[in-house]
Amino acid sequence: MHEKGKVEVTDVCKTYQKNDQNVVSLSHVSLSIKERQFVSIIGPSGCGKSTLFNIIAGLLLPTSGNVIADGHSIIGRAGYVGYMLQKDMLLPWRTIEDNIILGLEIRDVPKKEALARALPLMERYGLKGFEKHHPDELSGGMRQRAALLRTLLYDRDIMLLDEPFGALDAQTRLSMQNWLLQIWHDFGKTVLFVTHDIDEAIYLSDDIYVFSPRPGSVRSKITVPIKRPRTTEDMTSPPFMELKHDLLKLLNAGQATD
Repeated sequence: MHEKGKVEVTDVCKTYQKNDQNVVSLSHVSLSIKERQFVSIIGPSGCGKSTLFNIIAGLLLPTSGNVIADGHSIIGRAGYVGYMLQKDMLLPWRTIEDNIILGLEIRDVPKKEALARALPLMERYGLKGFEKHHPDELSGGMRQRAALLRTLLYDRDIMLLDEPFGALDAQTRLSMQNWLLQIWHDFGKTVLFVTHDIDEAIYLSDDIYVFSPRPGSVRSKITVPIKRPRTTEDMTSPPFMELKHDLLKLLNAGQATD
């Protein structure tokens, strides 16, 4: 019997053709994410993190290697995982409630049923009163809440979040991190998260994968030694600061080598 939400990325490589030359984006990447884990990937810009996400999401085929979820290969299987990008991708002509149920509509869930599932979540997770608003009437943080609830309602065991808070100011970002941890705790999803923010990676994650510069490969895997539930006070604790120091060292060593 396979664990629902378990992901195994095995020896994934991706090579592009550019100007008649091969460009290697990913080189022999392997990840192991257990059911209901929160795992982050950090690394320099251009190291192939988003390419890897597109492969896991079934939007891009690897040159070699495999991605196994729930005991089956999901190579080329778009829609098997939930996927949220840094840009909220909300449709400006749709209300917030209609944006949030978009994934359910794509899966042919009747609108009445979709709204019945969405509205309690909007109330519980801070969007009550904004159901009939349009995206341009909301702040960046509220738009990201809506986008994340849309991904959640797509109802997949595995969620890929590609720098969802990267464009937010520091205070809003911390609020959204706590909000995301609450949702992750409530729903027990497996989350794979890309960020450039080391503090964010430590605060949110069970494990952190550090990627090398292009071609992207796993330089190190580190387990966060801070117990859950976490609070903002943990972010100035000795274990947190020590791990931050180690991660900075790993990232800087990789960039220096590059």
